[in-house]
Amino acid sequence: MIHSAPLGESPEIGLGDAAFRADHRVRLAYVAGAMGKGIASERFVTTLARARILSFFGAGGLTLERIAAAISAIRSAVGPDAPFGVNFLHNQIIPGQEEALADLLIAEEVRTIEASAFIRVTPALVRYRLAGLESGLDGSPRIRNRILAKLSRPEVARQFLAPPDMQMVAALRASGAVTEAQARLAPLVPLADDICAEADSGGHTDRRVALTLVPHFRALRDEEAARNNLRQRIRIGAAGGIGAPDAIAASFMLGADFVMTGSINQCTPEAGTSDAAKDMLAAADLADFDIAPAGDMFEIGAKVQVLKRGTLFPGRANRLYELYRTHRSLDALAPETLAEIERRNFGRSVAAVWDETARHYARVAPRELAEAEADPRKKMAMVFRWYFIHSNRSAIEGRVEERANFQIHCGPAMGAANRWLRGTDHEDWRARHVDILAERLMREAGDIFRTRLVAMTM
Repeated sequence: MIHSAPLGESPEIGLGDAAFRADHRVRLAYVAGAMGKGIASERFVTTLARARILSFFGAGGLTLERIAAAISAIRSAVGPDAPFGVNFLHNQIIPGQEEALADLLIAEEVRTIEASAFIRVTPALVRYRLAGLESGLDGSPRIRNRILAKLSRPEVARQFLAPPDMQMVAALRASGAVTEAQARLAPLVPLADDICAEADSGGHTDRRVALTLVPHFRALRDEEAARNNLRQRIRIGAAGGIGAPDAIAASFMLGADFVMTGSINQCTPEAGTSDAAKDMLAAADLADFDIAPAGDMFEIGAKVQVLKRGTLFPGRANRLYELYRTHRSLDALAPETLAEIERRNFGRSVAAVWDETARHYARVAPRELAEAEADPRKKMAMVFRWYFIHSNRSAIEGRVEERANFQIHCGPAMGAANRWLRGTDHEDWRARHVDILAERLMREAGDIFRTRLVAMTM
């Protein structure tokens, strides 16, 4: 049952780590994670910031101009001290875009970022971290640029739990990107302040299990702190599959310092996606999701979890990856196969897709374009990746004639949320305001946590 205590009354305030709430200046040990292409919109972030709940603007896939405008709009709406951050999405295809984003975040003095989809630490991320380091009165490091990293692989987590790689720091110092004082302080701080152990989730996923991932990351945290003689305690959060109060209570029982929600926040009035996508999400149950290739890491076979009900995207996307895996070029595809892809996936000719793709890369990454023109298999990958961009954009913009190709990143947490809210005054997504959702999730989780704790100690 959902309680109706008004906003601001937070009996669940004790859940999670007190230092997390203090450092981020928030009321709850709860984070609404970034959703790319502005789905975690300006309205989304400002609504949560006003409620003193941490969230991140969904900067992934947006231009620098769009990101800068969003930062300005959010600050104008909530003031300079309100809690919010910006997503820093790893860009494997065009690393220069990471560097440009780091430049922007440093210049705009954005003090908190969510680092996501990283398979290794990059110089841009280290530069952002070090640019916020200062020496305190006692000579100890004072951290101004905070990193919350969303991770699922232990070998990557170790990189964020330790100080930045000193060879990378030395290269940044030699180039003038960081100061001598910042380079000297670098060994004294871990790369991240908070790490969210991302179990099976919507979007990029390694399909980890929270029951094993959260305790494992906690153990890794302690190992790296001892190995590197770090005094700062990195907080470990839980994400993936969190769509109902029981999952939040279970996360805190596991020892999580905070929780992060993702998929469920798409189905709120504040999310920057279409009503058509939200209607589909609100109808989803636990089994209505599937795994598909990740468009941004198509060639290496990375996966995303997406909504299956009401769309043919998972099957069509997986077929494209299988064709890429088994063929060397577009010319090697059977004519009837190519014609089917043009009709069902693209809705236009391959030539038209390549023309649009080539014009884009000529503007943002001419070297990538030159390599594709010399390598037929790379060109095929670029053409196929167009489908992932197109299907995602179609869902966000609500092109209902393209519903069969909608790519909506989501996981079973959405089904859990729909079941939890069924029969309540929040069954309709139009009433699921993102701050109310967070408040009620945490309030009920607090009730469950205390009830079960009492039952276990009787």
